[in-house]
Formats: sequence, structure tokens, C-alpha cells
Amino acid sequence: MSFLLTTLTKKREVDSIIRDTIDKVLVLRFGRASDAVCLQLDDILGKSARGVSKFATIALVDIDSEDVQVYVKYFDITLIPSTVFFFNAHHMKMDSGTADHTKWIGAFHRKQDFIDVVEAIFRGAMKGKLIVCCPLPPERIPKFQLLFKDV
Repeated sequence: MSFLLTTLTKKREVDSIIRDTIDKVLVLRFGRASDAVCLQLDDILGKSARGVSKFATIALVDIDSEDVQVYVKYFDITLIPSTVFFFNAHHMKMDSGTADHTKWIGAFHRKQDFIDVVEAIFRGAMKGKLIVCCPLPPERIPKFQLLFKDV
């Protein structure tokens, strides 16, 4: 399914999609096509793309591309997949009960979870908010800090 989604490999492409996506949520998935969890997420994103197309645009960012490292560093992409949201060129944050409000780490459990999150971000953005509360129950939010606590 990920072949249906635009893959960005250049900083210029990321800059322009952030700048040019107006009145829609921009969903940027940072990761690599060879990663199993990225493929799982890409499948959900690909299957959701048409359903959210009226209020969201989805693109994939290849973190192995040398040219996008400025974004990888800026958003502190250390775990993949990481999904970052924008609205009218503003970085949208989401409080999902984790320490990091800047991005969604991991895959969504199901298509509807992704759609619910994008809808919540869209509704919040339309009200002028830059941070929204995650609409998902805690058990459907990936918990990565637990895995790395004692490393």
C-alpha cells in the first residue's frame, strides 16, 4: 500500500509539502520502507488515505536520505516509525500521555485509530490549537519509554 503514498527524499520536497498543504492536516511518516513496523503503519496510512483525503495529506519521509537529516535531527527521530503532524505549516502536537508530544511513535493498532487521531488534530487546528489531546484509549497508544527504561 505504501507505493500509493508520496515518498519524500529531499529537504526541498519536505519544505514544500509543509508550506503548500493548506487547510488540511499534513501527516509525515518518518521511517524506512524496509522496516516491518513502518510497513505495518504504511499499510494503515495507505488504506486510510482516501478516507481522510478531504482533511489530510499523507507522505512518507525516507530517514536514510542524506538530504532530510535536518528534519530527522529537528524532530529528534530516534525511533521509527515516527509520525509528525502539521496544519497550515504549523507543527501540531498531541498529548497522548507520553513524554513526547511532538510526534507519534510506532504504528497505529488499526485504521480507525489513525483516522480518529487525524480528525482530532484537524478539529483542534480549526479552532486555532497547536496541541490536542489524543482521542485514543491509553491501551492503544504505543509505550516506548517502558521498553528503554533500563537500557
